[in-house]
Amino acid sequence: MLKPLAKKIVIKAKEVEETTASGFVLPSSAQEKQQIGEVVALGPEIESEDGIKVGDQVIYKSYSATEVKDNDEDFTIIELKEVLAVIE
Repeated sequence: MLKPLAKKIVIKAKEVEETTASGFVLPSSAQEKQQIGEVVALGPEIESEDGIKVGDQVIYKSYSATEVKDNDEDFTIIELKEVLAVIE
């Protein structure tokens, strides 16, 4: 598993299927990449006062993200300041 440093976060992208108006199901690979994911790891400098924890669903800025593959799974690493919102 990836272990982020400083105030960085590891996110697993949320898989989203979309259906077109005519009923065709588009797999996630055929869609624009979503900026929604689940937090799977937090850096050691992130504190409870920062308002984020493992398991939270978040919306983040995609242009500042680093995408990596670990054990055949895709993850995104971002800085805490790049999180736009926590989905409740």
